[in-house]
Amino acid sequence: MAPVLEKQLPGAAGAGDNSNEDEEGQTLWTSILSEVSNQSTSKLPSGKHILVFGEDGSGKTSLMAKLQGADHNKKGRGLEYLYLSVHDEDRDDLSRCNVWILDGDVYHKGLLKFAVSDKTLPDCLAVFVVDMSRPWTIMDSLQKWASVLRDHVDKLRIPPENMREMEQRMVKAFQEYTEPEDTNTSSPQRRAPTAGEDEAVVLPLGENTLTNNLGIPVLIACTKCDSISVLEKEHDYREEQFDFIQSNIRRFCLQYGAGLIYTSVKEEKNLDLLYKYLVHKIYDFQFTTPALVVEKDAVFIPSGWDNEKKIGILHENFTTVRPEDPFEDFITKPPVRKLVHDKEINAEDEQVFLMKQQSLLAKQPATPTRGATESPGRPSSASPRPAGRAGQPTATSGSPMTAVKKPDPNMKAGAANEGVLANFFNSLLSKKTGSPGSPGSPGSPGAAAVGAGVQGSAKKTGQKPGLTDVQAELDRMTRKQDPLVSANNIPPPAENEA
Repeated sequence: MAPVLEKQLPGAAGAGDNSNEDEEGQTLWTSILSEVSNQSTSKLPSGKHILVFGEDGSGKTSLMAKLQGADHNKKGRGLEYLYLSVHDEDRDDLSRCNVWILDGDVYHKGLLKFAVSDKTLPDCLAVFVVDMSRPWTIMDSLQKWASVLRDHVDKLRIPPENMREMEQRMVKAFQEYTEPEDTNTSSPQRRAPTAGEDEAVVLPLGENTLTNNLGIPVLIACTKCDSISVLEKEHDYREEQFDFIQSNIRRFCLQYGAGLIYTSVKEEKNLDLLYKYLVHKIYDFQFTTPALVVEKDAVFIPSGWDNEKKIGILHENFTTVRPEDPFEDFITKPPVRKLVHDKEINAEDEQVFLMKQQSLLAKQPATPTRGATESPGRPSSASPRPAGRAGQPTATSGSPMTAVKKPDPNMKAGAANEGVLANFFNSLLSKKTGSPGSPGSPGSPGAAAVGAGVQGSAKKTGQKPGLTDVQAELDRMTRKQDPLVSANNIPPPAENEA
């Protein structure tokens, strides 16, 4: 019996232990069920929205399509719609985040009413996209789209107490930011380091921080940051220009409590980081990436990290510009360079060029030379004086110019014959009678020619030429040439001289 009692005693004690284990098991199952029920009620919401603003060609559609995982070049007009698939790995939950992309024309700002209402505004995040390949347009674009969003929010007529609550939530999120890698260090933090203090006790904001509070998170995305190297090579941009651009953007971010990220779709730079930061701000996911300010083309500054002192580090490198100088005075649009030097100029063929010149010369009127119509010993005059035609006497007058009133239209045809006759008679009349070589002297060519003519006539008649026959022939020839001599305004020789 004793062994039986020994067996019964432990059994009785084990029954009490089992009851305790059952109670613990029921408590464990209760906690598991409550946790599951809590998780089921805290699933990812589906009514979150991202509003994207930017100029035409800034790459806002390509950026959001890349985050979506779709490589397409489709660009709409007015108001585009995309969505991002958000997956919660811890809870194995999937949701969609709506993305609304407004057209670059301000004319379409009225379409925002279809994307944002007074009820959906607390679940929105605004993204202002600027183009780093055109840095001179950055600040104007930010100011323009921020005013567009501000005007739309004012038109929603949200109750003042609700708007004040949204603004306070933005201030609290900005002040309570802590760097993920410095949470256990003594570095400056916006939240009070002592755990026992009230959560409302935070460091005050700076003078220019959250002065334009929109009540929703804001992010500035600089696209096409791969063009920074192009700006350095083609437009002589230096480190000072890029620091000045970053300084102005970061001061704008302080005014709106916004974050800043540099991206490049072409090089796929900071795209994963952008996606993680968006879901962190919208769905409160854990985010462990600190600020990145070392690389000038991969800057990342989360909301709440920056302040005036950190921006002042960039101002230490300024040599030709001051931080308060106008942005458009220092970052100017470069002049448009003509691409004439890039075009290939082909030289014209030499033979073609010469043929063109020959055709041009053939079309020009021919200018007659004066040597055939003027005397060799007489200088050329300004006004041409045409000679009379041989065998056609012209009217004589006392005035030198009245002998010929109009130029003879047939002068070119008989120019050769008239030139020969004119040279012959001018040579006869250029010397005085009786001098060597004169028409009356025996040695003159005129006398020889006349004598030859007389001798020829004498041979025909069979008589010897005499002096009286030569004299008669000279007189006859002189009387025939009187009209020609009068046309040239030369007095005829006297008969007694001959």
